[in-house]
Amino acid sequence: MTSTNNRWWFGGVASAAAGVATHPLDSVKVRMQTAGRPDVSLLALLADIAASEPGGLAALFRGVDASALRQLTYSSARFAVCEYRRLLLVFSPLLGSILAASIGGVAGGIVGSPADLVNVRMQIDGKLPPEERRNYRNAIDGIIQIIKTEGAAALFNGVGANILRAVLMTAGQIATYDTVKQEMIASEMFGDGFIVHFTASVIGALVATTVCSPVDVIKSKMMAQSQKNPEYSGMVDAGRKIMHREGVGAFFKGWTPAFARLGPQTVLTFVCLEYIKTFYGEYGGMVDSAFDSAFGSIPKLIGLCLYTIFLLKLVFP
Repeated sequence: MTSTNNRWWFGGVASAAAGVATHPLDSVKVRMQTAGRPDVSLLALLADIAASEPGGLAALFRGVDASALRQLTYSSARFAVCEYRRLLLVFSPLLGSILAASIGGVAGGIVGSPADLVNVRMQIDGKLPPEERRNYRNAIDGIIQIIKTEGAAALFNGVGANILRAVLMTAGQIATYDTVKQEMIASEMFGDGFIVHFTASVIGALVATTVCSPVDVIKSKMMAQSQKNPEYSGMVDAGRKIMHREGVGAFFKGWTPAFARLGPQTVLTFVCLEYIKTFYGEYGGMVDSAFDSAFGSIPKLIGLCLYTIFLLKLVFP
């Protein structure tokens, strides 16, 4: 498969497409993590959603626009930073990939936090009592309502857990994918094609799901809590209370739907990414010419960097 130099938005577009396709599984994962019962099962949860929530199982698609917005911000940032991993390869291919993925995870965790917060809240809104539902109309409305009612800083509720999860996710997903892909191609038993991309992405999803599960549970619970009467004061407090009330197994609650979502999502993301590279290799010149005519020769990452700085100023005024 023909490849070309990446553009910073490739990963975001591919991830958004994959995220929309697997959003119902993400909704199931979040609901299992925030259920508060260690014995909740996947089938019991689906039956409860079908019987008690407005729209039945269609409620699993609630927040899909926030999911797309999250991927367009979070994944664009982490993939963009990871494209510069070649500057870190002086250490070693594996270490360079992990370092770049970790830096990309920090950027993605910050940039994607507002949309991630809205995504989690929209996913669990249907299971709340009617008087406690937030009833965001869409992702943008959710962000606006949070700023109006809770302040701009509330957009970064759980940002610490979000950044840690993003670092683990990016290192586990992208670094694993790159390493497995390179090793398979270097063995000369495989070409740079679908089999390599599929295998590397499945292994990346397996690693990422496992290392991210404890942080993901903490992140979901912190984002789902009320800002007026927060149950957890921070990541450590949340982890301690979850351990005390629900045991170690609670940190891996939702692992099955998480992998069932992340597996297909990772495969779709990287397969889409490889095809976007191929398409751009053939038609990218026309796209670049149109973009430069509209926006000039300003590097495309400047806008992303300025947005990241703006978000950092909101969190750390």
